[in-house]
Amino acid sequence: MPPTAEDNHAMELGNIISRTIPAAPWGCGEKIPWNDAAFSGRMLRYHLSQEHDWASRRQALVSRHIACIDRFLERASRVLDLGCGPGLYTKALAQLGHDCVGVDFSPASIAHAQETARRDKLSVQYMLADIRDYVPEGRFDLVMMLFGEFNVFRKSDAQDLLAKAAGALMPGGTLLLEFSPFETIAEQGRQPATWEALSSGLFCPAPHLCLQEHFWDEASTTATTRYLIVETTGRVTEYGSSSKAYRENEFRDMLQAYGFGSISKIDEADWPPGEVFAGKLNTYRAICTGQTP
Repeated sequence: MPPTAEDNHAMELGNIISRTIPAAPWGCGEKIPWNDAAFSGRMLRYHLSQEHDWASRRQALVSRHIACIDRFLERASRVLDLGCGPGLYTKALAQLGHDCVGVDFSPASIAHAQETARRDKLSVQYMLADIRDYVPEGRFDLVMMLFGEFNVFRKSDAQDLLAKAAGALMPGGTLLLEFSPFETIAEQGRQPATWEALSSGLFCPAPHLCLQEHFWDEASTTATTRYLIVETTGRVTEYGSSSKAYRENEFRDMLQAYGFGSISKIDEADWPPGEVFAGKLNTYRAICTGQTP
């Protein structure tokens, strides 16, 4: 049996004492284990919950966003969703007559999205892949990356993704990008450490302690959260998540450098972030000029 994400990050209880302080950006792993089968199955329940907006937005909020997106699309269009999760946005856009492609590396989310598309006979193709490795086929009228996904990548990866989006778009096509403002990420990295005892949770289905500590690296403007999962057996598993913060002028300069113009921030009246993320996510629309670097 191949090793799981938990096996790859398991360590001894004593390693908590000797852990590196501060944690280096991306030093605890590239991401939390979205692509692990068991983890993605637990995460899918969070995505589909209608009790909160933590993993995905609830349907009422998704519907308002879809109405906003549909206004950008003057005809039946091709849409690429990078980091599509369980396909909530692509499903709704396909129901409006758009031809969609969704890419995500969570196996449970993609399986759910594929089953929904088959059941409802929707024009959506779902790909199980890391969006950094995915190679788009054909051209699109709209490419979107939502829910702050842009920030979780190293700057070099984020730049590659912008180049990929520009290359995939028709000239005049729309990039829709939702990202966290600089101060939101800086505040996250400056939070005090916390812990909680859980009978089960996202990282572990059995009783455990979840220790979280946060670090802000000013030099790279990156926040890192380290998760230490301590089971009753004494087994400890470490996960990490880093987010790169961009000031607005830096973000706009990056978009322009990779072939985007007419950059505009979408008003929250048209794109409400929801109560949980009010003031913590900004949504931008940029138009592909067709002049890629």
